[in-house]
Amino acid sequence: MAVGLIAAAAVLLAGTGFGLWRGRRDGRVRPRSAAPGGAVPGRPGGGPAGGGPRALVLGAGDLGVSELGTRATLVQFSSAFCAPCRATRRILAEVAGMVEGVRHVDIDVTARLDLARRLGVRRTPTTFVLGPDGQVTHRASGQPRKADVIAALGTGADFPT
Repeated sequence: MAVGLIAAAAVLLAGTGFGLWRGRRDGRVRPRSAAPGGAVPGRPGGGPAGGGPRALVLGAGDLGVSELGTRATLVQFSSAFCAPCRATRRILAEVAGMVEGVRHVDIDVTARLDLARRLGVRRTPTTFVLGPDGQVTHRASGQPRKADVIAALGTGADFPT
C-alpha cells in the first residue's frame, strides 16, 4: 500500500512539474536566428560558411503567396480541429490590420507537411514572424499573446494596443 501511495505521489509531482513547465513555455514568442539542426533550409550546403547563427529566410513562393508584408509577415501553421489555432488566427489578423505593412499568412499544416518539417513545426498553432526580407526573426509554439506579437514586430510604441 505504501509503495502505491509513493508511486501515485511521484506521478502527481511529475505531472504537476510538466504542467507548470509547459504553461510557462506555451505561446511565448522567442527570438529565432538559427534553423532546426543548424542548417538553413532552401540554401545549398545549408547556409553561409563559418560559425555563428544562420539566418532562416522564406520567400513568398515558399508560403504560397504573391508577396510578403512590407514591414513583416506573420506566418501561422494551424490545423482544422485546433481550437487555439482559431484564437491565434484572430490575434494575428487583428495585429496585421493594426500595423501598416504587416501581412498574416495562415498555412494548413496538413497541406504543407514539407514546409512544416523543414521549419521544425511540431505542434499547432506555431507562428513565425518574418522580416520584410523574409528572414525568420521570432517563433512561438502555442497561442501567443497579442502584446508579445506586437513586441516581436518592434512596434510597441507606434500604435495603441
